[in-house]
Amino acid sequence: MAVWREVRRSGALQLQQSVVAFPEGEPFERAVARIRAAVDEVGGSAVALRADPLDAADDARLRAAWNQARAEEYGELISECEKLVDEIDKEFGKQKFTLAELDEEEAELDKLKRWHERITARDVCGCDRAGDAETAMEQASEALARYTTAVFDRTHGDAEIEHDLPAEPSPATRGRSSER
Repeated sequence: MAVWREVRRSGALQLQQSVVAFPEGEPFERAVARIRAAVDEVGGSAVALRADPLDAADDARLRAAWNQARAEEYGELISECEKLVDEIDKEFGKQKFTLAELDEEEAELDKLKRWHERITARDVCGCDRAGDAETAMEQASEALARYTTAVFDRTHGDAEIEHDLPAEPSPATRGRSSER
């Protein structure tokens, strides 16, 4: 299980069972070392090889597969960003402006930022979904900023209760409802 987690965490491209591929580069060399250590720890053995595509078509297939793997990761991240925006919109709807809730939402955004950084670091082939993920991160950050202001205003007692309630769903939520 530890080996599988390390392979998944590394962003390796799974070619076949127990066969993974990485692009060249220092961060991926560190990932190979971590995977080797995990395999050794469970009594297994690992062999690492350098290989080059035989032709441009093979190179294109590898890049496409790498980008597909990143697109899936970006898609998961976008979904989690949307969930955070939805959660913040619900807090506005319930008028729940507590410091404890703000701490939870901040922790969630911090987790999403770290995840985004890891995916971006692995996105060495220029995945098309990178821009979508960046937009989703911005929308989540904007929603949290709006919520932070509301909580600050409520906890300091100098704001009208209604002044920052969204008249309609946030722009991020509005855009998704028409896409579904």
